[in-house]
Amino acid sequence: MAKRTKKALGKGIRALLNNIDNIEEGQEEKKVSIVNTLSSNVAMLSLSIIEVNPFQPRTEFDETALKELSTSIQTHGLIQPITVRRLNNKSYQLISGERRMRASKLAGLTEVPAYVRLANDQEMLEMALVENIQREDLNAIEVAITYQRLMDECKLTHEKLSERMGKNRSTITNYTRLLKLPPEVQLGIKSSDLSMGHARALAGLDDVALQLMIYKEIKEGGLSVRKTEELIRQYSSQSKKKKTAAANGLSTEFKAVQDDLCSKLGTKVAIKRNDSGKGSIVINFTSDEDFNRILEMIEE
Repeated sequence: MAKRTKKALGKGIRALLNNIDNIEEGQEEKKVSIVNTLSSNVAMLSLSIIEVNPFQPRTEFDETALKELSTSIQTHGLIQPITVRRLNNKSYQLISGERRMRASKLAGLTEVPAYVRLANDQEMLEMALVENIQREDLNAIEVAITYQRLMDECKLTHEKLSERMGKNRSTITNYTRLLKLPPEVQLGIKSSDLSMGHARALAGLDDVALQLMIYKEIKEGGLSVRKTEELIRQYSSQSKKKKTAAANGLSTEFKAVQDDLCSKLGTKVAIKRNDSGKGSIVINFTSDEDFNRILEMIEE
């Protein structure tokens, strides 16, 4: 897949933004053209001229998560642009991306990439985004961002969006989940180092460290999607066993002994142990005959 790069606020986009106020009413064709252009281009805007939406329902943000995102932005930049509404030539209002904007400020950025909307361009924006997503040269992250924009800015649910796009709801979900992957992995998708199949498999993991580790193994070993899925199942199985052992208060070694006793005695065995090293071994039996069978095995 060809790699695409979006230009920052160039002379053409700057001229459009500066001359929007001069568009007369009734010039629908010109306005549609501007909306189409703005919907698919990213402008670099100064954070000082972007005001927070006063109707933003979310008022509290996790400080630790913000710092983590800020560190990521310092390393990789802001991958998913924010969206703003143009108020006038020197003022914009945030529509979506307040968490990204706050983290960008923490990272020391003075300007951020943004999609610019006009004041009343809802229907035209939706048409422009739908038209944009039907192009063949978009990578999976660009598709995911466009789906997310349609839901955020056009107030569409997964169900409504799937109807508008003629796509299965699971397809929409699989794409938007990619935006929760670590920035390093998202960049790998954008640069075609990862296929959609690889990305979807990684998105099924909740452990960020594991996602990054497997991503590196995919790059270094040239793993196929099937091999990647097998590797994820192996890691997930190991992780599940460790969690179960931890929940029972057992180390990996004690859990191995417990499993070995279960196998040899042919019944459920539970080892219980406290921090001081004291504990008990509980062997289950289902009948007098089963009890005698287990006794004979122990005596042997």
